[in-house]
Amino acid sequence: MFDFEALAQSLDSLGLGHWNEELGAVLHDRLTGKTHGDWKRWNAAIEALPNARNDSDRLCELLMGLHPWRKGPLTLGSIEIDTEWRSDWKWARLKDAIAPLDGRRVLDVGSGNGYYALKMREAGAAMVIGVDPTLLFAMQFQAINVFAQDPAIFILPLRLEETPPANNAFDTTFSMGVLYHQREPRDHLRRLQSTLRSGGQLVLETLYLPGDDRRAETPTDRYARMRNVWSLPTVPMLAKWLEETGYSNIKIVDQTMTSTEEQRSTAWMRFESLREALDPDDPTKTVEGWPAPHRVIITASTC
Repeated sequence: MFDFEALAQSLDSLGLGHWNEELGAVLHDRLTGKTHGDWKRWNAAIEALPNARNDSDRLCELLMGLHPWRKGPLTLGSIEIDTEWRSDWKWARLKDAIAPLDGRRVLDVGSGNGYYALKMREAGAAMVIGVDPTLLFAMQFQAINVFAQDPAIFILPLRLEETPPANNAFDTTFSMGVLYHQREPRDHLRRLQSTLRSGGQLVLETLYLPGDDRRAETPTDRYARMRNVWSLPTVPMLAKWLEETGYSNIKIVDQTMTSTEEQRSTAWMRFESLREALDPDDPTKTVEGWPAPHRVIITASTC
């Protein structure tokens, strides 16, 4: 069962008591099964986990009931979950390039199942609030936390746009894998800025188009089989967007072409993955003819 009281206390400590008032009913409905038909099955699996700790077969069965697992890898009890993404590779690219997280209050936008939130806490973050619209991911974190027992991470099934003003409550805000889903990317950057205190740090990770020019394109139908990709900028255009929305100290941390070793189908994510999204005759292109996925990590500061 989600600990609503602990969330309320944590939000109060951040100066976000108004989130409790404005989001309480929405979160209660989503996290108690009133909005999703699979909630009862997922919740039953989570509640059964403590008694299955010493039974590997049962534990595997329960965790598989929360399929698909996308961010990881994860070790839960005796079970190794080989997730779709080698998220540890991405974390390795950014962890030494960001401001130290010791004692910082962190917002993780597009948090998924909380994998990165756990890494943030291991790096010293005092508290992590994650928001992600996919209820399954919030439920997966509840399963993870049966084992992690971390009282200072909360994964909320919300879009950032659903949250009330954050009133500059956070020291670091992560937005990884979110910007390209936004019809108005600069609005998203402004919203992220409003979550950060003066001098706070944004850690932004997104898809980009190769090229040294300033341009952005929107696929007319799909990109790498994804329907909801709206913003594919070059890195110079992305830097311009950040400048236009008031960020400073903009640094390019990493630029990487995603490989089929980093994102792939596994026993724990049995749907199609990156390989099926690439042109079989030219894996430098997507099946639609776009450049294959390239991802950039950028840090920037608020004034």
